[in-house]
Order: sequence, then structure tokens, then C-alpha cells
Amino acid sequence: MKIIYLDVVDSTQKYLKERLKKKELVSPVAVVAHTQYAGQGSRGNSWIGEEGNLFFSFSIPIKDLPDDLKLESSSIYFSYLLKQVLEDNGSKVWLKWPNDFYIGDNKIGGTITNIVKDDLVCGIGLNLSSAPEGFSKLDVEISKENILNCYFNYLKKNIRWKHIFSKYKLEFDKSKNYFAHGVDKRVSLLNAILQDDGSIISDGQRIFSLR
Repeated sequence: MKIIYLDVVDSTQKYLKERLKKKELVSPVAVVAHTQYAGQGSRGNSWIGEEGNLFFSFSIPIKDLPDDLKLESSSIYFSYLLKQVLEDNGSKVWLKWPNDFYIGDNKIGGTITNIVKDDLVCGIGLNLSSAPEGFSKLDVEISKENILNCYFNYLKKNIRWKHIFSKYKLEFDKSKNYFAHGVDKRVSLLNAILQDDGSIISDGQRIFSLR
């Protein structure tokens, strides 16, 4: 995978999506920024990019993704791969359905996915060294370079969704004290039932990550 390093950018996700659309970049490709000042979060929210934290986006041709991965659940898939990297380095990070990284009760990062023509674009923000008020940071010291090298090596393995899901569902109960967002409302995860395709059933409604 080609990796582009930037000093400052508004959003690695925006930067990559725009250049894929213009065919200035071709998948697979990744963009990593030292500083990001207008990061894109879920549901159009911004992600505050404090210096020293990790901000990157990457794209993969949809045809190269595991054939059992439902695109609507790709944020779970890519988030869990990073969660595995951090866990391998001693972190107690866990993944709140469907795309938020937590240490204890505090969010430390998140994932967002989009489709651009024939590519899936994934953006990840993670608080490594500092965090805004109301958030926290990673509980172990690990360099950006180490995280990225390990993460992209995991991506190369093209691990099947079934394998990732079998691990993720073991910690899904941790999400039940929180809320997620459906199409038009906030959804309690307390009585949500996780499905094999990564969606949940809540109050009779099937909800995918939608991001």
C-alpha cells in the first residue's frame, strides 16, 4: 500500500476521497497526517485533531475486501483490526458498537467509512498523547509508526469477517451501557441483539453501523 505523509491537512478522509474521485490517487493508498484541524467524525460531527495524536485514512478496492464482509459493517471490521494491534501492545482498549474506541468509560477515538466509486475509504482518529475535555487517550505508549506498520500488515492478511466477528461478539456486552444512532434517533444498546452480519436488532428494528 502506498502511504502519503502530510504535515497539516483539514481531514485525511476528505483529502483522500477528493483525490480518488479526481483519479489523482489510486487504491490501495493511505494518507497519514501529523496534524488534522477539521477531521470528519460520525454523522457529520467533527473530530478534534490535537497534535501528537494519530490521524489516517486509507482506501481499498471493494473487490479486494473479504468476500464475507458486509459493507455496512466495514467500520466494525476495520476498527477491530486496530483494536487487535493496540491489544497486542498491552492496551485494554475495547470497541463500542460499531466504531468507537474506548478505555474504560471514555472514548479515545473512532472510525468512519465511506464508499467512493469502487473503493471503500476508511478514516481513523485515535488519541495517543492528548485528549479534549470529555475524552481520554490510549493507555499505553506506542509510536504512530509502530501502530501503522502493524495495522497495514493486518490489512494485507485479508482476514475474513467471520474470524473478526467471532472475537468481537465476545465483548459486545460492554456496549450495552451506551447508545448508538439509528437513521433518525438515538438507540439504546441495552437490549440490542447482535447479528452475525454486524447489525443489531433493537425494538424490532435492524440497524447497521451506517458509517
